[in-house]
Amino acid sequence: MTGRARSTDGYAAEAATLAVRYESIRFEDVHADILHLVPAAPKRVIDIGAGTGRDAAALAGRGHRVLAVEPTAELRAAGERLHPEAGITWLDDGLPDLARVRAAPDRFDLAFLTAVWMHLDRAERQVAMRALDDLVVPGGRVFMTLRHGPVPPGRRMFQVTAGETVTLAAASGFAPVHESRRGDMLDRDAVTWTMLVLEKAEAA
Repeated sequence: MTGRARSTDGYAAEAATLAVRYESIRFEDVHADILHLVPAAPKRVIDIGAGTGRDAAALAGRGHRVLAVEPTAELRAAGERLHPEAGITWLDDGLPDLARVRAAPDRFDLAFLTAVWMHLDRAERQVAMRALDDLVVPGGRVFMTLRHGPVPPGRRMFQVTAGETVTLAAASGFAPVHESRRGDMLDRDAVTWTMLVLEKAEAA
């Protein structure tokens, strides 16, 4: 019997190809629009759905302490091999619950979700936003990229707008500090991306 589709479906089988694709694009290019919102001083960072660790490695290289969370074992193994930096800690966990991360005492100043949010359905996005509220400290920021366009065969994705995401985030005390749109860096004409940065309200 076929089970319920998972957000990670399709990634294990294509891990080797995806690793080459992910690593072909620089962190600085992917996040060019929002780099000015990443603090220069060392922070506690969680990279959720870290893939092969491209973003985690770049953030660690900037002096941040990074927890790279990746549920697909094949991608996680590739990341550990490609980016053995001491500033990265790898963890097998995933959205929407992030149960293992939340069970630990660490909380984070910055959260990165690059090409991740569109894998969650509406109910899962609600759970995931509450998890982010639990994990991100007051004044902390969430950096998201939202994918728009056709769903590749064998993948589980949903069309998610910036407006819906901002509204959902507001219920957990996050407000937008940046929103921009760009084309696809892998030259897929039908794919575009929204860059979204949310900031959690300071404690009263």
